[in-house]
Amino acid sequence: MKRTMIISLCVAPILSILLMLSCSNKENTGELIWNDPPTSADTLYQNPLFEPDLADPSFIRANDGWFYAYGTENEWAPGINRVTPIVRSKNMVKWEYVANAFTTKPSWKTSGWIWAPQIVFNTRDGYYYLFYSFSAWGDPNPGVGVAKSQYPYGPFDDQGKILDTQSSGVANSIDQFYIETGSGRNRKAYLFWGSFAGIYGIEMNTDMKTTTGDKFKIAGNSFEGSYIYEYDSKFYYFGSSSNCCDGADSQYHLSVAVADNIKGPYKTKDGKDIINDGQEGTLFLHGDKNVGWVGPGHDGEIIQDDRGRYFIIYHAIAFNNPLLPNGATRRPLMMDEITWKDGWPVIENSVPSSTLKPAPYFDN
Repeated sequence: MKRTMIISLCVAPILSILLMLSCSNKENTGELIWNDPPTSADTLYQNPLFEPDLADPSFIRANDGWFYAYGTENEWAPGINRVTPIVRSKNMVKWEYVANAFTTKPSWKTSGWIWAPQIVFNTRDGYYYLFYSFSAWGDPNPGVGVAKSQYPYGPFDDQGKILDTQSSGVANSIDQFYIETGSGRNRKAYLFWGSFAGIYGIEMNTDMKTTTGDKFKIAGNSFEGSYIYEYDSKFYYFGSSSNCCDGADSQYHLSVAVADNIKGPYKTKDGKDIINDGQEGTLFLHGDKNVGWVGPGHDGEIIQDDRGRYFIIYHAIAFNNPLLPNGATRRPLMMDEITWKDGWPVIENSVPSSTLKPAPYFDN
């Protein structure tokens, strides 16, 4: 599940020296938060970006000049539950905790946790929209909702449920992904969702909270944590497979498939359609205990820096420090560079990086 207790090291991985940065003790609870706002672009970074946990991350480059990342609900210290924690950075290297996205949980469901948030800025009304899953383990009727705020740091006002298992007919209706594609009158918005029971999509109305038309299926039962990236007039589907939360034994990993149309068919590098049950995509990122990281997955938004390089964020599990004090799997925030080779996205060696790497560059 997505719970954490903070054991903040308050360190910045710059050059090869780990510098102890100033920390603050919030609310006299023993919760330590790094509190040294970055003021200039760092040239190097090293995983992890943020500890102890920011599972199922989503992020955005907001209008105020900051990058904001959002994670699954978790427990950062005994009695301190972060309902969708938000962290921010000026350079995607140094991150600091900001706030909870929600001051209280949405009321349309009586129990469960807020999982897998996704942040979207709506240029039509100038609001930030936070899509989220509301579920418990083994939940017979999980669902997807949306909240909005004038500010990327919230607080977010819930707009209610978009769909659930009962209304959509899709088992395990979680792990939503919102995307807009096309231009002018042909611009359309879609919501994709599902977890190991088929991946489905449906068109969204401009109100960002209601659907239109019939659902369609793009993938079989091998995936969760869907993410679609449009590149060079093609659509790349990234999906997570295996179990996210097996600690050091996790085999969670990412694969990718490509389509000419957002509705598919999505095919692997050797032409296999992922709509077939049991068929994963072409392997993109997997764990390796020899580099210290296992269970990478549930990637967030791919971003291009101001020098044209591509980066992706995701979570992973430190092989030698896989669990939180409460026994849940510990999943820090990670980042790696993507290169494009023969039309396919590639991460070096297909494993999380564990050494110093050139950081993204941003003019401001």
